[in-house]
Amino acid sequence: MVSAVPASTEVRRHAGIPTGVHVACERGGRVLLMRRAGTGFFDGLYSLPGGHVEEGESVRAAAARELAEEIGLRVQAEALEWVGVVHRRSDSNRIDFFLRARVWQGEPQILEPDKCDCLVWCDAAALPAETVPYVHVALSQPQAPWMLELGW
Repeated sequence: MVSAVPASTEVRRHAGIPTGVHVACERGGRVLLMRRAGTGFFDGLYSLPGGHVEEGESVRAAAARELAEEIGLRVQAEALEWVGVVHRRSDSNRIDFFLRARVWQGEPQILEPDKCDCLVWCDAAALPAETVPYVHVALSQPQAPWMLELGW
């Protein structure tokens, strides 16, 4: 006779770990940062353009989409270079992929003023103190590729 599996031993289904992308647009030794505003998440701090990877979307496709949506830059997904990954503990368990864009079309502009109030080109070796902490650590890595675990 087969008995039912008790609820306490059922296989738990996980929705997955939230996955983000961050794109370092580099030009002449400088990196483009945007100041977050109105999001409730690190508002007032500088970060890289990026966002969440959507269901069924690759990391590179998400990065290209986010660049276009947030700052109007068009980039070929295949042209984005892998830089590193951060596995971090924040409000939940998160994975953030960092990519580099060296070539794009267009000039950066604020397209989501409800999420960003400033764009600045900064010396990659002298980031503002007001940078999102895990982004600051990621951008300070001496060479790529790298992997970091933060907040554990």
